[in-house]
Formats: sequence, C-alpha cells, structure tokens
Amino acid sequence: MMRIFNSILYTLCLAGMVLLASCSNEAISYKKGEQAYAMGEYYTASSYFKKSYSRVAPKDKQKRAQRAFMMGECYRHINYSQKAVAAYQNAVRYKYPDSLSILYLAQQQLKIGNYKQAEQNFRLYLEKDPANELAHIGLLSCEVAPQWKANPNLYKIKKEAIFNSRRSDFSPMLVGDESEQLVISSTRNDATGDDFSGITGTSFSDLFLAKKDENGKWKQPEVVESEVNTEYEEGACCFTPDGKTMYFTRCSSDPDYPRNAEIWQSQRSDASWAKPSKCEISKDTLSSFAHPAVSPDGDWLYFVSDMPGGLGGYDIWKVRILSSGFGGVENLGRPINTPGDEMFPTFRPNGDLYFSSDGHPGMGGLDILKATPDSVRGWIVENQQFPLNSSADDFGMTFEGVHNRGFYSSSRNDGKGWDHIYSFELPEILQTVTGWVYEKDGYELPEALVYLVGNDGTNEKLSVRGDGSFTYVLKPGVEYVLLGTCKGYLNVKNEISVMQSQESEEYTLQFPLPPMNIPVS
Repeated sequence: MMRIFNSILYTLCLAGMVLLASCSNEAISYKKGEQAYAMGEYYTASSYFKKSYSRVAPKDKQKRAQRAFMMGECYRHINYSQKAVAAYQNAVRYKYPDSLSILYLAQQQLKIGNYKQAEQNFRLYLEKDPANELAHIGLLSCEVAPQWKANPNLYKIKKEAIFNSRRSDFSPMLVGDESEQLVISSTRNDATGDDFSGITGTSFSDLFLAKKDENGKWKQPEVVESEVNTEYEEGACCFTPDGKTMYFTRCSSDPDYPRNAEIWQSQRSDASWAKPSKCEISKDTLSSFAHPAVSPDGDWLYFVSDMPGGLGGYDIWKVRILSSGFGGVENLGRPINTPGDEMFPTFRPNGDLYFSSDGHPGMGGLDILKATPDSVRGWIVENQQFPLNSSADDFGMTFEGVHNRGFYSSSRNDGKGWDHIYSFELPEILQTVTGWVYEKDGYELPEALVYLVGNDGTNEKLSVRGDGSFTYVLKPGVEYVLLGTCKGYLNVKNEISVMQSQESEEYTLQFPLPPMNIPVS
C-alpha cells in the first residue's frame, strides 16, 4: 500500500513539476514576444506569441484572448491576412476586452474579400464606437467593393513573370529616356546579406535593375552593383527628372532600438551610383521617413511619415528640394490624408499624384487612388477601382512616359501576402507634342529648356532629356506657343493649335538653336 501511495505521490509531484515548467515556458515565450514586438520584429514575435498561446489552458480565457490578439497584431503587420483573421477571431471568442479586436478583424476580413462578415463586424464595432471614421469607411467599402468588382473598368492587368521571384517583388520604378530600365525592390535570394528580417521572416530587400535587350525585350533583374545596397533593407526608390539623383528608402538594424525607415540619396557617377547619404528632412529621430517621390518639376520631394502633426497612421508629406538641402515639411492634409495609412506616392508627368491608402473607401487593403490638382479644392481624389485594385494591397505605380501604362505591385492571389510585379494599361486618347532641341548643326542640347504657354492659362517650363527631346500632353481646343531656349543660343519659337480628335495624335516639332556667336543667315 505504501508503495502505491509513494508511486501516486511521485506521479503528482512529477506532474506538478511539468506544469510549473510549462507555465514558466509560456511566460518566457510571451515575454520574448513582447520584446520582439516592441522592436518591430513582427515575424519573430508571432512565433513566440503562438508558442505562448498553445501553452495556455483553454479555460484561462483572459490569457488566451491576450495571446490571440497579439498574434493577430503581428500577422496584421506582416500581411498574413488569413492568419490575422483566425487570431482576431480567437481574441473575440475569448472576449478580449479591447473592442479594437473587432475593428481589426473586420479590416482583415475586408482585406481577404470576405465582405459580408466584414460588414457584420464593422456594424458590431460601430455600436461601441459610433464616431470611428475608419469603421465607417470600412462599412462603405463593404458596399462599393462588390459593385466595382461586378463592373470592372478598362484597366488591363497582367502579372509579369520576368520580374517576379518566389519572394516579394515590389515598388517598380521606370528610368531612362525611353523607359528602358526598371528598378524593383525584392527580397529574392540574390539580395545582399545573409541575415533574415525579424519583421518578415525573409531576406532583407535590395534594389534590382532590369534592362531591355536589343530587341526591346525585358531581361531578368540583377542586383544593383553599388554602395546603395547593404545588409540592411533598401527599397521604394525614385529618380529626379534628369535621372541624376536617386532617392530610396533604407531601414537599418539596431539591436537596442526599433528600426525607423529613412530616406537616402545617391548621385549618378558615370554608369554607376555613388555612395549614398542620408536625407536630413527633419530633426525628428523617432519617426519613419519612407517612399520618396519627386514632383515632375523636380522642385519637391514627397514622402511618407508617421511624424507628429499628421491625421493618423502614415501620411503623405512634401518638402522643397534646395541646393543646400531641404526646406520645411508640409502635410498634404485632406482630402489625400486620412486617419488610416497613405503610402507609396508617385507622379505621372502631367502632375497627377497616385498613392495607396486604406483610409479611403476601397476594395480591401491598400488601394491605388489618383489625386488630380484642382485650383479650388487643392486635389480631387478618385479610387482606381477594379481590376487595378483588389482586396489585397495594391501600390507602387510607375508610368511609361506620358502614357497611362507601366508597372505596379500587388499582393493579390498570394496566401503568404508576398508582393508581385504587374503591368497595367488604361486605354486613352492622348494628344501629345514631342520635340527636339539641338544646336543648329545637329548636336543635342541636354541643358535646354522649353517654355510652353497656352491660351487656357497653361504656363510650363519643360526640361529636356539627355538627347534634347521632350514630350508633353496637350489639351484639345487650346493654342500653344513653345519657345526652345539654351544658354549661349538664340531662342526658337513654334506654335500649335490642337483640335478635337477621336484617336491619339502626336505633334512633332524641331528647335534648331543658332549659337549666339555665329551670324544668323
């Protein structure tokens, strides 16, 4: 009998020790998850929270709810929408006390295209917080997204296999006088460095360059061989109109502090890019600065930041580019910025600003919107709808010259939330003028300027490309005067009267500038 008693006592003690060890391991996992989350390493944190959750007894609803919510937060940040939905559902099921779990669940359901369940949860959340703007926007999205999907517009979309890998490929940017080069950001295996990101669980992203061959066909992207790429994260780049300066986003590693994104710049030196330097946009060292875009006139740098003074989340800001650095920063305000996230600004040459947002009514995740300059309202903002947009994230457009075609990135149809490069084209009737400014005997003048004035009030100063050429989109019914100029040369004037047309049309002009020191015959 004593042996049986001792055996039972031993078993109970052993079980108690296992239970204590399990509780200790659960607490350690959760603590490590909190530490990784505070550093912004969401992928790493998610694995710790998952371990912690699995070691909490189902009857301990409070702990289960807390662990499930933190798993959802990690998955939301790294774009694992399906896993985020499951985690938030568990948090709600175990009665997580913060009603934000319901809002985030609805937003993630919207992002995977589950509009009916998302609508139910947005309505449930609004019962608790009737004034929440993002919840109202989400509810409106549940209404308009199915309508847009049932009535697609004329955008033609195609996934471009040549640019894509088995990892994330995003933020394409065309460069070159004839858009014959494409820079993309990618976490593919060829990226510099051997470490894996604690944020995404993949390699750090680098900048890659694709070129066209002699037949005009795109070749495979290759890593940009310069000091631009490091063992850190590089991506989301843009170029000045003359192609001589590149701005890009870099996110450095620091084991003791969260990693904030920064904007860096590099100057073209012959055929390569020089050692980059950090852009001192603000003295704020606690905020992120990312996703640069240069205005068509080259005077302004647009960027994304979560610095104080915005409307919430990430906003789009701008700062004047000076020869000595940068001027003061300005928030674009409404109607562009919202309490949500506005990101990845880019310009068409005509001045239209394209950006991505989850704070406007849309298809689900980040949607691409077009902001057209307006003299009264500042900007007129329009969602580009389906099929350019999807319920996933759509962002990072780049345009082929003046045409409404080019490339962009989307995480649609990828269960892991990885991004891929797509081409787009929106058929449109364009009337353009293409001109060449050159020395009278035939030499191009890349330093030339063309002044364009229209009888509708248009007044533009156009820089030319390296071959002395320029292209500009004209308006029907407007008469234009164009003046080709260059220091040391006499001016040459041309005039155009643009008529209404049912098809695209291109006007071609020549500006042979006589040197000032040679008599004009």
